[in-house]
Amino acid sequence: MLSLADFKEKQIIICFTTEGQKLSFKNDNLIISDKEDKTVLQATCHKIYSVWIVGSTTLTSGILERSKKFGFSLYLMSQSHKLYGLWSSATEGNFLLRQKQYAYKDLGIATYLVQNKIANQRELLKTIRGKDKDTKAAIAKMNLYQDQAMQATDLQTLLGLEGVSSRLYFSLWYADIGWMGRKPRTKTDILNTILDIGYTYLFNIIECMLNLYGFDLYLGVYHKCFYQRKSLVCDIVEPFRCIIDKQVRTAYHLKQFQPDDFREEKGQFFLKIEKNKEYTKWLIQSILEHKEDIFIYTQEYYRCFMRSKQISEYPVFKIKD
Repeated sequence: MLSLADFKEKQIIICFTTEGQKLSFKNDNLIISDKEDKTVLQATCHKIYSVWIVGSTTLTSGILERSKKFGFSLYLMSQSHKLYGLWSSATEGNFLLRQKQYAYKDLGIATYLVQNKIANQRELLKTIRGKDKDTKAAIAKMNLYQDQAMQATDLQTLLGLEGVSSRLYFSLWYADIGWMGRKPRTKTDILNTILDIGYTYLFNIIECMLNLYGFDLYLGVYHKCFYQRKSLVCDIVEPFRCIIDKQVRTAYHLKQFQPDDFREEKGQFFLKIEKNKEYTKWLIQSILEHKEDIFIYTQEYYRCFMRSKQISEYPVFKIKD
C-alpha cells in the first residue's frame, strides 16, 4: 500500500477542458496543453495521485491503461462541478476488511465522527475576533453537544445533535456573509454553491484515500445505506468539512469571490466557466495544506478498524488556526 513518504510526492492534476485544455501522453508523462497546443503542465505518471477533468472529454484506452498501471483515479466533472464519471484505481480483494465492515453494527465510530466534527466547528467559532454574547453562548452549547454526542445510544439522537450543532455553527460562522441556511445541491444562493464545490473536491480526495485500502465505500457507519450513495465517504468527510468552511470565509474577507462571478438560471446560481480555475485554485489549496493529515487519518482509521481498537484510539482531526 502507498506509504506517507510516497504520498508526499503525489500530485492531483486538474484539466479544464472548458477552457480548451487537452490531455495527452508522451511515454509515461501526462501532458496538458492549451488551445494553441502549448504545454501547460507535464507530470510523470509515477507522481500522479488522481486526475480531475472539468468539462466534456473523450477518454482513450491509453489514459485508462496508465490509470491502472500507475494507480491513479480519473474523475470526470461537468462545468458546474457535478461528478458524472469515475474510473477508479482501488485496492481489490481485501475481503477481510469487507467482512469486518459487513459485521460492524455498533454506533461507536459514528459518535466519534460526529463529536470530532462538532469539536472542529467549535474551534472555528473560537477564532472569531470580538465575539459577541451569542457566539460565546454557542461555543458553550457546542461543548455540551459534543459531550452528548459521545454518550448517544441511538442514531436518531446523534443525527439530531449534529443537525442542531451545525445550524448554530453556520448561522454564526457566516453571519457577516448573509447566511440563509445550508441547502446542499440546491444552489439557491452563492454561498451554498461555493460550499458544494468545495465539499465535492474534499469528497473526491477522501474517496481516493479510502480506495487505497479496499473499503466498500457504499457501507457507512453513520450515514446509512442508500442507493448509489457512497456512505462511508460521507462519514469520513465529516470531520474535514471545516477545512472548506474556513477557506470560504477567508476568501470572502479577501474578496476572492464576487456576485459577478456567478450566473443565475431559474433561481439557481452557477459559477461562470471562466472562473472555474480561479475558484478551484484556492479551494484545492486549502485541502492540499491538510493532505498529509487526511492521509494519516485514513491510514490510522483503517488500522484501528481492522484491529477492532477502542474508540479512544481512533484518529482525530484538529483544524489548524
